[in-house]
Amino acid sequence: QLQLVESGGGLVQPGGSLRLSCAAPGFTLNSYAVAWFRQAPGQEREGVSCISVTRGTKYAEPVRGRFIISTDTRRNTVYLQMNSLKPEDTAVYYCAANWNPRSPICSMQVNYTKWGQGTQVTVSS
Repeated sequence: QLQLVESGGGLVQPGGSLRLSCAAPGFTLNSYAVAWFRQAPGQEREGVSCISVTRGTKYAEPVRGRFIISTDTRRNTVYLQMNSLKPEDTAVYYCAANWNPRSPICSMQVNYTKWGQGTQVTVSS
């Protein structure tokens, strides 16, 4: 059963921007670390970014300086602002959450227990 809902994907030209949203309709994200992953056709899933309960963030090297992860607690939503998009950013993007109410840091290397259905991002001219 999917527990997170992603939205905001689409087709964008190189150099453009998109903002992905990750909502949790059945629980509160306040005590969860949240991460974004992506998977391109024929490739393994890779971590993109994560945010901890204290808003500590991490970014994978290919997106550092271009993507920004953030949390809106009032909307119970995590966002991924993607700027200066490149064709190699094309993938299905998934958000995931993990119960972690105490740690100020997040990791994209641990197993996440809650997942969304994914949203397609295509960067092409």
